[in-house]
Amino acid sequence: MLTAAAFRKLALSLPDVVQGEHHGHPDFRLHGRVFASLHPDELRAMVRVAPGVDQQRLIARDPEVWAPATGAWGRAGCTMLVLARAERAAAQAALAEAWQFCLTSGPTKPSRTAARASKKSPASTSSLGKAPTRARARRPGRSGGGGDV
Repeated sequence: MLTAAAFRKLALSLPDVVQGEHHGHPDFRLHGRVFASLHPDELRAMVRVAPGVDQQRLIARDPEVWAPATGAWGRAGCTMLVLARAERAAAQAALAEAWQFCLTSGPTKPSRTAARASKKSPASTSSLGKAPTRARARRPGRSGGGGDV
């Protein structure tokens, strides 16, 4: 049997891991990327292992403990475990796999806000130096000045 406190301790014992929060429950991150979390009820946890072989192996080992998360999360390797039924050694090994998968699965993705900001041109992020639109450039008399009298 594994408790939420024991799972947290195992996760935080891995190098460079910090605890954060995601959707109102604790998660464990390596360089900003979530590789494990505790469910809000603290009866279940999640590890994100490589989808396919690693995930299938965990589930085949003990289907009463391990199951893929629902939907796209499960297809991405997120694997749920029932803490009360999990063996400490199995959870520790799965956390190590999740940590390794996180480490090797590529660079940290920028946040959506940062991604949007980087797509904007410098002129569109500031009103200074902004070129007039074509409609304004073609119709100078419509602004109230400079038209024929």
